[in-house]
Amino acid sequence: MEKIVDIIESIAHEKGLDINEVRNTVTLALVKTAKKIYGGEYEYGAEIDPATKTLKLYQKVTVVSPDDERLLEGNENFIAIKEAKEVDPEIEIGDELTYELPLDNLGRTAAATLQRELEYHIQRLLENNIFDKYQKLVGKTVFGSVVRIDNDENTYIEIDEIRAVLPRKNRIKGEKFKVGNVVKSVIRKVLIDKSQGMYVELSRTSPKFLESLLELEVPEIKDGLIKIMGSARIPGDRAKISLMSLHPNIDAVGATVGTKGARINAVSKELHNENIDCIEFSSIPEIFISRALSPAIISNVKIQNGKAIVTLPSDQKSKAIGKNGINIRLTSMLTGMEIELVESGASTATETSSDEQQAQRDPNALKNLFGNL
Repeated sequence: MEKIVDIIESIAHEKGLDINEVRNTVTLALVKTAKKIYGGEYEYGAEIDPATKTLKLYQKVTVVSPDDERLLEGNENFIAIKEAKEVDPEIEIGDELTYELPLDNLGRTAAATLQRELEYHIQRLLENNIFDKYQKLVGKTVFGSVVRIDNDENTYIEIDEIRAVLPRKNRIKGEKFKVGNVVKSVIRKVLIDKSQGMYVELSRTSPKFLESLLELEVPEIKDGLIKIMGSARIPGDRAKISLMSLHPNIDAVGATVGTKGARINAVSKELHNENIDCIEFSSIPEIFISRALSPAIISNVKIQNGKAIVTLPSDQKSKAIGKNGINIRLTSMLTGMEIELVESGASTATETSSDEQQAQRDPNALKNLFGNL
């Protein structure tokens, strides 16, 4: 049995597995083998002696009161306290006695069963480690080579030890890939599918992809000097991202844009020339919304019943809305608020006329309105 332990430890080092996890896997496999060979109605335990690397198997028996006839009758998992005292005088009710089972007597059938159990559990351990690894990478950018494109135009990308999928819906409009292309994308989700095993979904349309690209391109973001507060995208067309500087000497927008737009242009190129608006974040909703509606110049913002009432000159309304409503949609997505635009200077039923306002300011103007009484 020493050889089996050495082989398993060797595999653990080759696969980069934790040695303690491998030991637990070996003992679990041995217990399952014992249940198949000796019977599942018994309780077993197993351990590896770290000094000798020998594998030991035990049958476990719980010590109970002699009055508990229900447990003692025909059940070898329990032993009366009187009998247990003969083995260990200091044992108490509720303790466990263990009897070592010799592994040399298991035979070839047991050895083959143990080998299958080990292979199965080592494979599960590898899969769990890979799953945990990629679960931690959700929202991060990864690189990979295209290995297949199916009939539904889903793109399969090989990333290290896994094959991930970039669904057609997660591609930027107009993108086409060929086998062998190196593709950059963000891990959108990782899950275990009963029929397909581990499933890793990629995306190039997620706002997280934009954020991840900016983190790679802008050192200040990666170093935590600039914080991305939120982002919104209409993939391949336009995006808005809100930024906050955590250092008094760093301009969040300027650092992200870069000299002559070098940094933001590099990100835009990866996104098929998507226009990216960088906005300085403000904790004051009115200011933040006013900035987010750029390039429109806003006169006033009022928050009312969870809605932002934005007043602006009539010649700025088209800018605030944007082509096909893209600017106001992105602003709403970024700020999380419904936005209503109101042109400044528009009269309402509650407003007084200019003549009446003049009369209120100048009592003598009443003569001009009503004449001499």
